[in-house]
Amino acid sequence: MNDTKSRGRIMIIGAGGVATVAAHKCAQVPEVFREIMIASRTVSKCEAIGKEIKQRYGKEIRTARVDADNVPELAALIKQFQPDLVLNLALPYQDLHIMDACLETGVHYIDTANYEPLDEAHFEYSWQWAYQEKFKQRGIMAVLGSGFDPGVTNIFTAYAQKHIFDEINYLDILDCNAGSHGHAFATNFNPEINIREVAQVVRHWENGKWIETPAIIEKGSVHFSFDYPVAGPQDSYLLYHEELESLVRNIKGLKRARFWMTFSENYLNHLRVLRNVGMTRIDEVEYEGHKIVPVKFLKALLPEPASLGTGYTGKTVIGNIMTGKKDGKIITRYIYNVSDHAEAFRETGTQAIAYTTGVPAMIGAMMMLTGAWQGSGVYNMEQLDPDSFMEALNKYGLPWHIVEHEGMPDEV
Repeated sequence: MNDTKSRGRIMIIGAGGVATVAAHKCAQVPEVFREIMIASRTVSKCEAIGKEIKQRYGKEIRTARVDADNVPELAALIKQFQPDLVLNLALPYQDLHIMDACLETGVHYIDTANYEPLDEAHFEYSWQWAYQEKFKQRGIMAVLGSGFDPGVTNIFTAYAQKHIFDEINYLDILDCNAGSHGHAFATNFNPEINIREVAQVVRHWENGKWIETPAIIEKGSVHFSFDYPVAGPQDSYLLYHEELESLVRNIKGLKRARFWMTFSENYLNHLRVLRNVGMTRIDEVEYEGHKIVPVKFLKALLPEPASLGTGYTGKTVIGNIMTGKKDGKIITRYIYNVSDHAEAFRETGTQAIAYTTGVPAMIGAMMMLTGAWQGSGVYNMEQLDPDSFMEALNKYGLPWHIVEHEGMPDEV
C-alpha cells in the first residue's frame, strides 16, 4: 500500500448530491486531500462538479467516466489514478463490485450505505461482512456506512459508550427533516433507493430479537409526535435502518434499539397512491414493446435530488437518545446535530440531506488517509475510535450538542 500520509489521493465514485458535497469538503482540506478524482457513468456531471470546485477553491479535480458495475473497467481506472482510498458514493447495488475492484487493486474502501440487491428491496450487512477475511488477507481496510445515519449516529453511540455511559441499554435514533422544498412530491436522495427503503416492513431490536411492525404507509404503522430541538413537534415513524444491524452486534448491553424518521402526511399519501397504482414496483413490466421498471421510470419523472437545494428552507435534526447506567445510576443523554438547508446550499449548492451525508463521508475518508483509523478487514463505524471524528464534525460543518433528556416512552 502506498504511503497515504504523504500522498492523500482519493477517488470519489458517484456524481450526485452527496458526491458534490464530499468533493467540496475534500477540496476545503487540501493538506489531506492533495489529489481528487470524481468518476461516474455520466462524466458531464463529474465535470460540472469539478468546474464549480475550480471556481470556488482554485483546485483542479480530475474526472473520468466509469461503469461501477464493470469490475475490470473500474480496476483499470484505479490502477491508472492510483488512489490511496476509494470513496463509494454510487448506488448501494454497486457496493460489492466496487469492493471487488478495491480488492484487486489493493486500495482502501469507504462507503455511506450498505449493499442491497438490485432485484430485491432488502438491505443488510451480511454481503459486505463476508469480505472480512478477503480484506484482511489483502491488508486493506473497508469502512462501512460513513454518512449521517448510518455513520454519525454510530459514532454518537460509540462516543457515548466511551465517555458517558458504563452501559447503554436503550437507543433511539431520531431523524427529522423539517424543511420545505416547494415540490408536491420529491425525495431528498435517489428516489429509487428512498422509496424501496421506506416501503419495507419495519424492524426494531428488543430483548435479543428483531420485532416486525407494518411499513410506514400501512395501517398499524408505529408513530408518535416528538418535540425536536429547533424544529418542534413532528410526526415520527418507526422505520428499519441499517445501522441498527451493526449497533446491536457491536454495542454490548443494548436491550432495545429503534430508528425513527419524520414524514408528512402529504408525502405518505403520495407514496400510498404511487404504490397502489404500481409505480413503486421494482420488477420489469412490458410497455409498448419495451421492458421498463416502474420505479426507475418514476425516478425519471421526479425532481433530481441534487436540484432541490434552490429555495429549500428549514432544518434537519438528527441524533440519538440513549439511556443506560453510569456509576450505578440510570441516565439519559441526547446527542444531536441541527443543519440548515439554505446554509448547505450556500456552501455546496445542495440541500441539507446531501450535506449531512457528504460531510461525514469526507471525514471518514480523512480519518483513513491521516492514519487516525487503521486496520485491515471490514469495519462498521462504531468499531473505530470516535474522538477525532467527533472533533472533525464540529470543525467541518456538523456541530453537535449533548443534553440531558427524559427517556423515550416504552409504549411507542
